[in-house]
Amino acid sequence: MKDFLRQQLDRYAQRLDELDFLLSREDIMSDMGQYRTLSREHADVTQVAGRYKRFRQREAELADAREMLSDPDMADMAQEEIASATDELSQLEGELQRLLLPRDPDDARNAFLEVRAGTGGDESALFAADLARMYTRYAERAGWRCEIVSASESELGGYKEVVLRLEGDSVYGALKFESGGHRVQRVPATETQGRIHTSACTVAVLPEPDEAQAVQINPADLRIDTYRASGAGGQHINKTDSAVRITHLPTGIVAECQDDRSQHRNKAKALQVLSARIQEKDRSERAAKDAALRKGLIGSGDRSDRIRTYNFPQGRLTDHRINLTLYKLSFIMEGELTDVLGALQAAHEAEQLAELEVGAA
Repeated sequence: MKDFLRQQLDRYAQRLDELDFLLSREDIMSDMGQYRTLSREHADVTQVAGRYKRFRQREAELADAREMLSDPDMADMAQEEIASATDELSQLEGELQRLLLPRDPDDARNAFLEVRAGTGGDESALFAADLARMYTRYAERAGWRCEIVSASESELGGYKEVVLRLEGDSVYGALKFESGGHRVQRVPATETQGRIHTSACTVAVLPEPDEAQAVQINPADLRIDTYRASGAGGQHINKTDSAVRITHLPTGIVAECQDDRSQHRNKAKALQVLSARIQEKDRSERAAKDAALRKGLIGSGDRSDRIRTYNFPQGRLTDHRINLTLYKLSFIMEGELTDVLGALQAAHEAEQLAELEVGAA
């Protein structure tokens, strides 16, 4: 284990002693707000300190086993203990590295996922539908709940724009690196001569804000329009003005919802999306300032960034940020995104670890 990691972990052991003392004080126990804050920190620090204690214990046992190698009667047992301790130490070191990485407080949140058709006309809209289906299938595999908040359909059955709400365990943390430009290379259904076309869509993943975190929106800054829902629907959905479109006048940001027959519920959902988009605008502006100082491989979420290419003739997916190429496109389009998302998360953790090392130098 690198020295800078040991230094960080030693601080956790010291902090645990401090927290044990603080939580035993009567003045802390009588202040429920402070007590809850310190208790949450105590739980996090205990997890790290406990794993580090086990790491040091296994290190000591490994050193003892190596000393036993010189004894012929104990050599076989020592070899077994060395192999066992080495494997566990490697596993523990990986766990401890991840536990030390800074956490994004939004990772545990639900998310809105927007897919918009870009260059490529009808083919782009069809690809937008394919992407929406891919993410929906992945959500099903992950056990998440998925619903369409709003959709603008194209004439050929694709989407000009579709907004999904994904609800489940750490949705935003799993999908946050999907934001950006997605390019497709394939023979469109509308192509009569078999030529490969290139088109593109943009994806944006926004954490769903809770009521305490949501930005305060002045009702006077909103224009609310109602209209009749379009597309396939039941006996009520297309016969009443239940769809809602909300425009935030200072920024020009628009959100709409038409998936429910209740205008009131559609308005509430549209306000949620609007709040998420306004917060994302603020976050993007802050990220742009940060990028002027440091440009990471992933995580900027800029829609203008071309992050991935889906090459159908060769069955190939390429993520340009981490130079990842997989020849299993048909499976990926069916929602098997684990390898892609796992590689992106690993690359992000490697970046964070490098930053920790630089900061500790």
